[in-house]
Amino acid sequence: MKTINGAPASAENQLRYVGNLESIQGKTADSGSVSPFRLLALIGNKDSVVRRWSSAKLTDAQCNKVTVYYPVSTPGNLVLRPGLKYKLEESTPLQKLDFISLMLALFCGTAALPHILIRYYTVPSAACARKSTIVAITAIGFFYILTLFMGLGAMVNGVINLTDNNMSAPLLAKSFSMQLFAIISAIAFATVLGTVSGLIVAASGAVAHDLMDRFAGIQMDEKQKVRAGKIAAFGVGRLAIVLGILFKGMNVNFLVGLAFAVAASANLPAIIMLLSWKKATAQGITASIVTGGLTALVLILLSPSMYKQYRLDPLVAPIPFDNPGFISIPLSFIMLVVVSLLTKKATTEAA
Repeated sequence: MKTINGAPASAENQLRYVGNLESIQGKTADSGSVSPFRLLALIGNKDSVVRRWSSAKLTDAQCNKVTVYYPVSTPGNLVLRPGLKYKLEESTPLQKLDFISLMLALFCGTAALPHILIRYYTVPSAACARKSTIVAITAIGFFYILTLFMGLGAMVNGVINLTDNNMSAPLLAKSFSMQLFAIISAIAFATVLGTVSGLIVAASGAVAHDLMDRFAGIQMDEKQKVRAGKIAAFGVGRLAIVLGILFKGMNVNFLVGLAFAVAASANLPAIIMLLSWKKATAQGITASIVTGGLTALVLILLSPSMYKQYRLDPLVAPIPFDNPGFISIPLSFIMLVVVSLLTKKATTEAA
């Protein structure tokens, strides 16, 4: 049975929302309404103190698992510096490499996301495709900047749920008004539906048209292709539901980093080399996609964070880092080049 402060958990007995500024520029007075840039200046001031929260997992004498949450007072100038999540100072080379791998996946994965790739199927010309891609990447970049303000706003407005930090944005909206909370929730729900439906359509089309028709050479009429697409959509949807249940409670930032790593490993090398290298072959691109995607997935499944999800000791994980990008992305490029050169040479000799 789950208990909170010694009493059974219930709708009335829940952990309070936390997160606030202990002092603003050395003072405890309310700053009032401020602009976004003024908010950054106030939080990042060396005399400001932010009350962050951390946790520790213990086992009591009855072998019950206990989670203790405790405040951590942090100077404001340290909050806006990298290193609180991924230790950059006084860290091991492997920890620094893990952080670099995450940055590599985020930068390279953005251009290879299905949100971007699917736009190539919905435009009438190459010029429209370029314009659509630029607009999409600009919108995604703006959203990334917006998440910075939402995270900082939640951190200092006392709306952080210690047991589920994925709800910071809706809870921040709720702290202003229920109307704003309803709008944000509706937008989030519509975004989830739009993203999931787009990905399922892209996956079903890839299976029915690219994999079965073009790659496997299975002869099908239009009706059979539609049926195969529906079956593929059902299978992908079920797989997504199962994975969503299994990964419930995991930090969404970690999951996003993994998704970007897979996209950068499987899609980016094929896109870049196909557009910029004349010797790229279909076999090389196929080998690159398969190698990059599988390598990223295997490294993720054997990482310390996944071992926590398996309820195993993360210290015994075969892979000592969480982000696979610095291995899977170069390996995908190398595989594409090697296989393309070998198949090109074989084709030339046969001719």
